[in-house]
Amino acid sequence: MTDWPRVQLHVVTGKGGTGKSTVAAALALALATSGRNVLLCEVEGRQGIARMFDVDPLPYAERRIATGLPVAPGEAGEPGPPGVVHALHIDPEAALLEYLSMYYKLGRAGRALDKFGVIEFATTIAPGVRDVLLTGKVFEAVQRNSRNKGATQYDAVVLDAPPTGRIVQFLNVSDELAGLAKVGPIKHQADTMMTLFRSPRTAVHLVTVLEEMPVQETADGIAELEAARLPVGGVVVNLVRPRDLEADDLAAARAGTLDRDRLAKDLAAAGLPADDDLVEGLVDGLVVEAHDHAVRRALEDSQREVVAELDRPTYELPRLPGGVDLGGLYELAGELRAQGLA
Repeated sequence: MTDWPRVQLHVVTGKGGTGKSTVAAALALALATSGRNVLLCEVEGRQGIARMFDVDPLPYAERRIATGLPVAPGEAGEPGPPGVVHALHIDPEAALLEYLSMYYKLGRAGRALDKFGVIEFATTIAPGVRDVLLTGKVFEAVQRNSRNKGATQYDAVVLDAPPTGRIVQFLNVSDELAGLAKVGPIKHQADTMMTLFRSPRTAVHLVTVLEEMPVQETADGIAELEAARLPVGGVVVNLVRPRDLEADDLAAARAGTLDRDRLAKDLAAAGLPADDDLVEGLVDGLVVEAHDHAVRRALEDSQREVVAELDRPTYELPRLPGGVDLGGLYELAGELRAQGLA
């Protein structure tokens, strides 16, 4: 059972380093269930999707890259084959050429402009136009029109969006264009897109880690989204450390008062050789690691309280010991679905 049954466009943002691209990919896998088609889009030109899914660099075209997460036995949801995840790498120059071809019938003429560098000039000198082109392609994927006959119809679209500090400017295309284009087709397109971006069919999810700066940026991002009347989704707390130590043990680790004799006995019980120097060195290392872990846990707990005060649905994803590969993405997708984001 998802917390977002009406949402078709899931926008994923977050401060750099929080793992927003990983969360976007996992969310796409989680949504692609029971025959559902999902499109995962990226707009920052880094080919992050290709690296995460271990496929060739993506062209400016929709490509099938994975099957979704199957419904587990006993899990709520309709039985049936898993859905399909497609991916799209949206390039602003290619998007402008497509726009000129679609709305102005500039086929060869548009490509000629590209050779003269006009396309790069237009998308660099006017960031508002650039964002309209990028978001316009996402809008078209959500709301297929007659100009794109035969294209795949998607049940959900996941956008790996720019970082939190730029997300309002990126999505609020109508206001960003106000000083550039007051009339005309591109202004009309921007206004039309805003009807989707401000509707219940869209949710902007924010990814953070339990550190002071990312959490504060998340709080600021929520306030800015609300001020711009853009729909705030959930908060995904990523890279959470294991919570398998008792409070008393954590307090002792922070204070440096762990029972060293007990640690030595545990090491002996685990089968380590009875070498006093070796055991003492291992105990020293464990005490230092336990102290660092306990301090980090205290920081995380304090920031978790701040996240709770944001009063948004919150989801937590674990730090995977081996890093994130395709198997790890499916593991995170299962967590997101179990917690109700997908």
